[in-house]
Amino acid sequence: MSRINLRIREQLFSSLLRQDLGFFQETKTGELNSRLNSDTKLMSSWLPLNANVLSRSLAKVVILYSFMFSLSPRLTLLSLLEAPLTIAAEKVYSVRHQAVLLEIQDAAAKAGQVVREAVGGLQTVRSFGAEEHEVCRYKEALEQCRKLWWRRDLERALYLLLRRMLHLGMQVLMLRCGLQQILAGDLTRGGLLSFLIFQEDVGHYVQSLVYMYGDMLSKVGAAEKVFQYLDRQPNLPPQGTLAPPALRGLVEFHNVSFAYPNRLDQLVLKELTFTLHPGQMTALVGPNGSGKSTVAALLQNLYQPTGGQLLLDGEPISQYEHCYLHRQVALVGQEPVLFSGSVRDNIAYGLKNCSDEKVMAAAQAAKADEFIKEMEHGLHTDVGEKGKQLAAGQKQRLAIARALVRDPRVLILDEATSALDVQCEQALKDWQSRRDRTVLVIAHRLQTIQSADQILVLREGELLKPAQLMEGQDLYSRLVQQQLED
Repeated sequence: MSRINLRIREQLFSSLLRQDLGFFQETKTGELNSRLNSDTKLMSSWLPLNANVLSRSLAKVVILYSFMFSLSPRLTLLSLLEAPLTIAAEKVYSVRHQAVLLEIQDAAAKAGQVVREAVGGLQTVRSFGAEEHEVCRYKEALEQCRKLWWRRDLERALYLLLRRMLHLGMQVLMLRCGLQQILAGDLTRGGLLSFLIFQEDVGHYVQSLVYMYGDMLSKVGAAEKVFQYLDRQPNLPPQGTLAPPALRGLVEFHNVSFAYPNRLDQLVLKELTFTLHPGQMTALVGPNGSGKSTVAALLQNLYQPTGGQLLLDGEPISQYEHCYLHRQVALVGQEPVLFSGSVRDNIAYGLKNCSDEKVMAAAQAAKADEFIKEMEHGLHTDVGEKGKQLAAGQKQRLAIARALVRDPRVLILDEATSALDVQCEQALKDWQSRRDRTVLVIAHRLQTIQSADQILVLREGELLKPAQLMEGQDLYSRLVQQQLED
């Protein structure tokens, strides 16, 4: 793979990671993979040849063979014997070529896996400000592909050299036969020289005809598709610049309303007003589709409110610098997204120069250190694709450790305690109380809700009155009654 190809892919991947979430809701993952792999390769290869060149090459082959046959039918037939020898060399080469292609496919699959994980877990990537980290992962995978492509091209170059030597050998043989015809008076010296020149031109034009037409049709369309993504401007506000040295973690919603970009006529949140205080745990409850996860998305600045203000320490949350914000506001989702790599890589995800001591401290706070120590390679154990080597509770604890290692001022647990035991939940509460952090818990479990300092109830995007524990006849009371009956 050429360096220009690597550069195009890196730029395209970086551009995709910076697009708004609405873009990925409308674009299929397979289409993105095709743009990154097939189309970038096509557009970085040789420039397409036009139909005029193709037709002229075909006409020249026919005319040259006619001239060659008129000069010497015997030498023309002899030149055709080169084909079986070329096929034999091609067979030997194809065996090695197929083996290299299999390695290339494996390497390309690993690079594609990075793309699928990053795109599939884009909200997590964006939440932890790890766009550059993912670009580096993809660049490393592409570098491995480039080495295999270089090996493939080297073997092809040697094969072409062998074929060229075979061609020269046939020319020597034909030169000898031509000299015999000259001595016999069947061919002139000028005729032999003309024949050899015609034969050289025929070989060149025949090779060109094989791939010329396909290149002409494919490369222009591929380049157009790639540049559509490179030139696309994400539907995002200008990035903020605020990065204060200290942050309290006071979150204020003032009449916040929100509708998703592709459904602007349907409000998901309607004039929400509430405050999340440092040192307090707030529980957000409500039926499915009431807008709870949307509140978490707004807190991470993944979307912008369509009305009202969302403030962090008195400043609009969109005014904070991207990576700084996502070090201060951390999310643990209901379905944790883990990436292929070691346990340590997943806990320290998106962080530079994060020591093993800090990683283990976060693991201990999330009660993940026990099963990590039981693993054969400890922190360096591979979790598998999307963490498939781990149980649900273990994945959840690693996701919590990934959030805690940042020591965030605001921690969002979006149904994150569903796969945890009471011991781990208590550890989270201890962490929150010791560090005076702001915690928002989206949960349905009574054990989690009843320990909250305040409870907010959402229904159809509207905030009902703050519920008091075990009192009233509102939605929260029905939830409590249901769990008591269970």
